[in-house]
Formats: sequence, C-alpha cells, structure tokens
Amino acid sequence: MARKKGRDISGWLIVDKPAGITSTSVVNKVRWALGAKKAGHAGTLDPAATGVLAVALGEATKTVPFITDALKCYRFQVRLGAATNTDDAEGEVIARSDLRPSDAEIEHALTRFQGDISQVPPQFSAVKVEGERAYTLARAGEEMELAARPLYVESLVTCGRPDADTLELEMVCGKGGYVRSIARDLGQALGCLGHVLWLRRVWSGPFSAQAGMTLEQIEALARTPELDAHLLPLELGLDDLPELKATPEGAARLRNGNPGMVLHSDVDWGDEVWVSHAGTPLAVGIYKSGEVHPSRVFNL
Repeated sequence: MARKKGRDISGWLIVDKPAGITSTSVVNKVRWALGAKKAGHAGTLDPAATGVLAVALGEATKTVPFITDALKCYRFQVRLGAATNTDDAEGEVIARSDLRPSDAEIEHALTRFQGDISQVPPQFSAVKVEGERAYTLARAGEEMELAARPLYVESLVTCGRPDADTLELEMVCGKGGYVRSIARDLGQALGCLGHVLWLRRVWSGPFSAQAGMTLEQIEALARTPELDAHLLPLELGLDDLPELKATPEGAARLRNGNPGMVLHSDVDWGDEVWVSHAGTPLAVGIYKSGEVHPSRVFNL
C-alpha cells in the first residue's frame, strides 16, 4: 500500500506553546493534527519558554523569513543575585552576590540595552561552533568564546518588582535576540548577577499568544474540519510588505516565475512587495518599472 504523503494545505496555525516541549515537537504535533504534508515554525522558543509559536503549513513556509525578521515581544522574570551556567533557572548556580540594586539603578542600567546593541549568545544555545551546536559542547563541559551578535532592541521596560530578588521585564526586539543573554548581561551591569526565571513570547509580528491555540485544543480537534477553520491565511506572514495587484496577464507570468505587470502603485523602484490576483497571493518580489520580479512564487 502506498504511503500517504499528507494534505496540501497552506496557512498559519498559531500555538500558545507550553513549557516543557521543544518547538520542533510542537510543529510535529500540528502537522499530524492537520494531516499536513509540510510544516515549519517562525522562530524557535526554548523548551522552558512559553508563548506564541507561529506554525506555517504548506506554501506559508515560504513566508517564514518575514515573520522571523519581524519585531517580537517577550515578557520575562529575572532572578537577581545568582548566575547560572545556562543563564536560566534550569542550570546550575555558578556564582552568587548579596548586592541588590535600587529601582533607580535598574532603570538607568536598562538604557544600555536599548537600540542597536551586541550580545553574546548563552553557552547553552543552538549557535554552531565548528559544526557543533554550542549546547552539545557545553553539556560535554567545554567552555567556548562565542562571538557577539548584533540585536535591535526597540524597548526594554520594567513591568514590576515583586521583591528585592525578582524583576519582571518586557522587551520588544528584532531578529536573533536571546532573552537569557539580556538577563545575564543586565545582572553583570548591575553588579548583582542574574538569570531568567521564566520567559513568555507575547507576540511575534502579527501573531499573538493570546489568540493562539493550546496543544490540548489542537489534539481535541485533530483531523477535523473544526481545526482547519482555525488556519489563518498565508498572507498574514507578509504583513510588513506592501501588496500590489497583478494584471491578468501579469498573474499568468508570475505563476510561472517570470516578471509580471502590476496595477499602478505608489511603491518605489526596488521595493520588496507581494502580489495578489483575484484575492489569491501569487508571489513575493521586487518592484521595477511597473513589473514585479518574483523571488518566491506561491503554488495555490
């Protein structure tokens, strides 16, 4: 008997990821529940982290880079007074401090972590070092000098301080941010050390955790039309790009991967755009003199 390959369905299913499961495992559960042929996610969350995990199905996987590049919001708690080898509560404490900063000192220190900054990833991270994942080497007891990486932080604000040892923060940042590094570096800047207690991704681009489904809900509706009804359209992944309308002739050319004519627009020459025709997404590409030159074509 031939093995079924799965359904050709396209769109986004937004999951409110629980703690204790990997992002890959969530994607596998969603793909099984929908009987989908192809699935991926936009931005890994650590197993201990919770919050929005946007799962792309089918042709929507071609829009994943645009969500990965979009701004994201994280809410997290920092435990002051101790550093761990993983920069979160799951690791071993490697240093302690009795110093506790004042609220004013914290507010002043937060200004250093806004705008264009650089940060060193945690030792326990998925960064590759000579072909190996850093967390694999760290688990083997190796210490590495990881290169600093650029990060844009739009905002980093205090949301509360339940006690002298605990600080709750909210950060809006761009691609590639490590919240654990922020907690570690903030603790070092304050002289008191610090690590993440818990972490939640509140929103990512146009997707929010509040609107996400739980794994229990997904499993309860698995392989039913009711779950299909929760799929969001592919084009939500293109929220940051302007939309242009193709002419009928242009649509035919774009579907074949060729430059196609679009209706008049006010975008500039060289802008990245997405193109639709009769309500269906066709392609992403570069606008040049009345035509869009496609870089990604959707087979819908």
